[in-house]
Amino acid sequence: MKKQLITLSFITICISAFAGPAIKVEKSGSGEPILFLPGFTNPGSVWQETIRNMEGTFENHLISYAGFNGIQSIEMPWYSTIKSELIKYIVEEDLTDLNIIGHSMGGTLGADIAAELPDRIKRLIVVDGLPCMREVMMPGVAADQLQYESPYNNQMLSMTDEAFKQNASMMAKYMTFREDKVETLTQWILDADRKTYVYGYTDLLKLDIRESLSAIKAETLVIAASFPDAKTVQETVESQFERVPNKQILIAENSRHFIMFDQKDWFYEKVNSFLAK
Repeated sequence: MKKQLITLSFITICISAFAGPAIKVEKSGSGEPILFLPGFTNPGSVWQETIRNMEGTFENHLISYAGFNGIQSIEMPWYSTIKSELIKYIVEEDLTDLNIIGHSMGGTLGADIAAELPDRIKRLIVVDGLPCMREVMMPGVAADQLQYESPYNNQMLSMTDEAFKQNASMMAKYMTFREDKVETLTQWILDADRKTYVYGYTDLLKLDIRESLSAIKAETLVIAASFPDAKTVQETVESQFERVPNKQILIAENSRHFIMFDQKDWFYEKVNSFLAK
């Protein structure tokens, strides 16, 4: 019983490794460090299945963001505060030869950090993330045209819980072919702080880090989902990541946004192969 209590205490210490106003870090394992960055609204635990299927010995740093996963929300701007606190964490923990794997906005954030701290980041894996979402989703719209106070944002903030749930469910169905994962993705959206969900997404739409990508020294793997059209996706990814010096681009066939759900075995093989280099 005493041994069990000691073990539980150790686990608690690891889970509470770092808690700032903008991020929470769950730390486990030992070895080469990997920073796991989830996508928008997702908890760090989205990476647990990937970790269980990784080959090698790693020190895992699972990140969750303010406003999601039960973490208290923060004032806007959201994205820049998240980024600043992550950089502070990396520096204070003296993480070097660091691997970063990020999904969606987590991939964008990973690339942003790799450009900011080029001498600390060894490898970077971007999973279906883009340096400038706005160019694809809102072509021709300038960043300064997007504001927190807008008719669309106000509509989202005032939406009834039932209407918001229907919207979340529709979005979740669009992000994966795995029907058994749709409810989980929907719930993550519903659990999010509504203001963070609306205004934080505005931050992401305003973001454009393409110019800074030439500073990245890390060996980089970009994995993109083929949906809705592999050829268009390939062209978009090549254009957006053009300035990354040392990169490889792979397209996951028959996959929507959550590649680690839709093509998990293929995904694990590619990640393990890349990290083993």
